Amino acid sequence: MPASESYPDDLHYHSEHDWARVEGEEAVLGITWYAQDALGELVHFEAPEVGATLAKDGVYAEVESVKAVSDVVAPLSGEVLEVNGKVVDEPETVNEDPYGAGWLVRIRVADAGELDGLLDVEAYKAHVAEQ
Repeated sequence: MPASESYPDDLHYHSEHDWARVEGEEAVLGITWYAQDALGELVHFEAPEVGATLAKDGVYAEVESVKAVSDVVAPLSGEVLEVNGKVVDEPETVNEDPYGAGWLVRIRVADAGELDGLLDVEAYKAHVAEQ
C-alpha cells in the first residue's frame, strides 16, 4: 500500500527529490515521497557497490518503475557503507515506506559542509509546490 504524503522535518532534502538523514559521520539516503509518487510502483533498484564513492549532485543509482527509469542523485558525497538489500529484492518497499524501510544506501559523509547546500523541510515543501 502506498505511503501517505509526508516530509519528515529531521531530514535534509535535495532539489532532485532525494533525502539524507545524518547520523554522526554517516548518513542514510533515499528518495522522497514526491519522487516515489511521481514514479509510480517501483519494480527495480540498480544499487551502487559497497565501497563506491558518491559525489554530491552526481547520479549513484537508478530506480525503475512501471512508468520510467530514473536516476537517483546523491544529496551528499561519501563512501557507500551499506546498500538496503530489502529494496534490491523488493523495490516496492520504497513506495510503502520511503523514509523508513525504503531507504537506499548508508554512506560515510565526506564533507559535512555540504549539508549547508541542502533544503530544510519547509524549503523542500515550497519546492514541491512549484513542481
